[in-house]
Amino acid sequence: MNRKHLFLLFLLVVYLPYVPRTATAQVYRATDPLAHTFSIVARDPQTGDMAVAVQSHWFSVGTSVSWGEAGVGVVATQSFTNKSFGMRGLALLKSGKTAQQALDELLRTDEGRDVRQVAILDAQGSVATHTGKKCVDMAGQQQGNQFSVQANMMLTNTVPTAMANAYEQNAKLPFAERVVASLEAAQAAGGDIRGRQSAALLVVRGKATDAPWDDRLIDLRVDDSAEPLKELARLLRLRRAYEHMNAGDLAVEKNDVPGAIREYQAAEKLFPDNLEMKYWHAISLANKQQVPAALKMLQPIFKQDPNWRTLTQRLPKVGLLTVSNAELKQILALP
Repeated sequence: MNRKHLFLLFLLVVYLPYVPRTATAQVYRATDPLAHTFSIVARDPQTGDMAVAVQSHWFSVGTSVSWGEAGVGVVATQSFTNKSFGMRGLALLKSGKTAQQALDELLRTDEGRDVRQVAILDAQGSVATHTGKKCVDMAGQQQGNQFSVQANMMLTNTVPTAMANAYEQNAKLPFAERVVASLEAAQAAGGDIRGRQSAALLVVRGKATDAPWDDRLIDLRVDDSAEPLKELARLLRLRRAYEHMNAGDLAVEKNDVPGAIREYQAAEKLFPDNLEMKYWHAISLANKQQVPAALKMLQPIFKQDPNWRTLTQRLPKVGLLTVSNAELKQILALP
């Protein structure tokens, strides 16, 4: 009997007696995840951006627990998860309801409210949280200024307080890193009694724009890992590195070579083993008539992976490398 079958048997034994025989809605469906977990919903008071982040001993927890929409709000739905709470909760917020009104409406129509744990945060920073009386211990929640933390099936009862303290004490961190620090504090306080498997971080804009495809500022998921929070933090650092890369490219377009170099160096410092970052840094230098500096950077790249030399041959055709023929030959002749 696998883990999911054991949970279903547990549900039948413990929870079925509490379901009214006249109820037409099921408390649990086999397609729903049993995402017992800890999570945070928060709004950055400086920018208005909103985040929802989670870790659990469950596969791909981000596909079930975390939901968000720019200019609307974020939702975390967990424990015996009702995934419809995500989209329905956001729709209720979008219709003009407050976080509390939206949560009340979701729970009013849910026969499984006693086994749910839900947190909703709206674009104004108001939060509403529910921990059902039949959530598995240790279970609890704690609200603060424009944030809420919630957890169930934890090893200890100190997880929510640890999360809240970490979030409040790390106000100087960038918003996403501050949210991740709260998750890390939860794990340090004992975390999920079953262990760990997956994590997710979603950050959306406080106000929607005319380019909704850009309104998800960060969307990172670790679906299966022995150390999901460490991997999530690594992915966040990698994203920050690429932000510096993009800023460097923009500086090149503006003919700001010193600014480009600063940005590229910042990117490489965050992710020193990424050959591509070093490669495009070198190509940008070559395009700005700094071929000797480019050669110095390209030589170890070509040595480590000769495919980059092959790619370099193809760049002049599409205008991505604008050196003279003599300089191109010099680049390609690197040992």
